[in-house]
Amino acid sequence: MMMTAAALLQTTLPDLKLVKRGKVRDVYAIDDERLLIVATDRISAFDCILPTAIARKGEVLTSLSKFWFEKLAPIVPNHLITIEPEGMPKTVQQSTDLNGRSMLVRSTSVFPVECVVRGYLVGSGWKDYLRTGEVCGHKLPKDLLESAELPEPIFTPSTKAEKGHDENITEEQVRNVLGADTANYLRETSLRLYNEARTYARSRGIIIADTKFEFGRDQNGEIILVDEALTPDSSRFWPAESYSPGKSQPSFDKQFVRDYLETLAWDKRPPAPPLPPEVASATTNRYLEAYRLLTGEEL
Repeated sequence: MMMTAAALLQTTLPDLKLVKRGKVRDVYAIDDERLLIVATDRISAFDCILPTAIARKGEVLTSLSKFWFEKLAPIVPNHLITIEPEGMPKTVQQSTDLNGRSMLVRSTSVFPVECVVRGYLVGSGWKDYLRTGEVCGHKLPKDLLESAELPEPIFTPSTKAEKGHDENITEEQVRNVLGADTANYLRETSLRLYNEARTYARSRGIIIADTKFEFGRDQNGEIILVDEALTPDSSRFWPAESYSPGKSQPSFDKQFVRDYLETLAWDKRPPAPPLPPEVASATTNRYLEAYRLLTGEEL
C-alpha cells in the first residue's frame, strides 16, 4: 500500500488479480461474477492524476455511493453487494486500510458511454452555450446566465476515456453504438435518477448542478447502475443557501482543486503539480461536508 499523510494513493493485493487501475479506483477480480473496487484517495483534474492524495476521499466516495445505490434502487438495480468487511475476501478483512473504501460488486459488461445529465449551465456546457447557444445539441433560450438553472434537465452523453478527455457525443451516436432501445432506456433512466436525486439533495441544502452515471449489463442480461453514484467526483454539488446565477458557484466537489490549479502556470499536461497541504485539507473537508449534508450523518 502507498500511503501519504494518512491517505491511500495506491493498493497492492497480491492475493487478487488487478483488473484495472483507474484515475481513482483500483479494481480486482474476486471470481467470474464479482469484483472488488477500492476507492483510493487519488484525485484527478484536467485528466491528470495529481501526486497529492486527498485524505478520506475514498471513504466518502464509497459510503456516499452506497447511500445513493440504496435510495435509488426502486428506479434501477445496481451492482453493489456490500461494503461491510464481513462480506469481503479475507485480504480485505485483514487490512484496516481498505475498510470503508472497498465495494464488493457484481461483474457487468459496462457500456462505453458516460450518461451525463445537466440541470444547470456550467462548465463546458456554459462554454458551448456562449459559442453556439446550444449544449451538446440541445438548443437553449437566449440570454441565460452562467450557473442558471435550465428549463429542464438535459441528457448529454460522452465517450468513456481511460486516458485523455471524454468527448461529448450525440444521442444519435449512442443509438448507433448501443441500439435504439438501450440508448433510450439509458437516457430515460439517467434523467429519472437525476430528478429524484436533485429533489432530495435540494431538501438537504445541496444543488446537484450536473452528474454522470455509468451502466452495465449483468450476467442475466439486466441493465444495472455501476461504478459510483452522485459523489463529489462524479457531480457538481453547490450549497443551495448561497446559490446566485450569473457567476461560478462555491462547491463541495473537486472544482475547488481545479480552481486552485487554474492559478498556476501549468499547461494541464502530466506531470501535475502537487497541492499545498491547506488545499488538500480543505478539499477533504468539502467532501466530508457533502456527505454530512446529504446523509445527515458524520462519516
